Amino acid sequence: MKPVIRKTNNGYQLESCLWLPRAIDEVFAFFADAANLDAITPPWLKFRVLTPMPITMRSGLLLDYSLRMRGLPIKWRSEITAWEPPYRFVDEQRRGPYRHWVHEHRFEESNGGTNVVDRVDYAVPGGGLIHRMFVGPDLVKIFHFRMAMLTERFGAGDAEGEVTTAQPSPRS
Repeated sequence: MKPVIRKTNNGYQLESCLWLPRAIDEVFAFFADAANLDAITPPWLKFRVLTPMPITMRSGLLLDYSLRMRGLPIKWRSEITAWEPPYRFVDEQRRGPYRHWVHEHRFEESNGGTNVVDRVDYAVPGGGLIHRMFVGPDLVKIFHFRMAMLTERFGAGDAEGEVTTAQPSPRS
């Protein structure tokens, strides 16, 4: 599946899928360690986990981060609202730059490896123009980086897995 960003009734949805040639338990364990977030986040975001380590991931956990988006300092708090090792977890923004952000991470055994599936439902302040000019392109870059780092860490991924922005369909 080629990941895309789509317009939804409530904002946007980004979906991506990357196959990694590793066991689901190994891949999930990487994501379960909040210290690894830095490894899959682009350096230009200057991302830092502010919650003291070590962090035991669980439903109800609040995580605090700092980052810079287009040079602007951002504080972000997310809550783990679902924790189902080794198959799924969900983080939801409680404070941050988006009007709405729900990121579901799914892990599926497939062809001797693991599909890493991300689905992010989100809405942005400023609507469509801000999304087209800034947020959509930034998320595409972030997910390209993330996929490259996961492929580098775990081995060859799906050669067709790339993040793109879906073009709106013509209205009649």
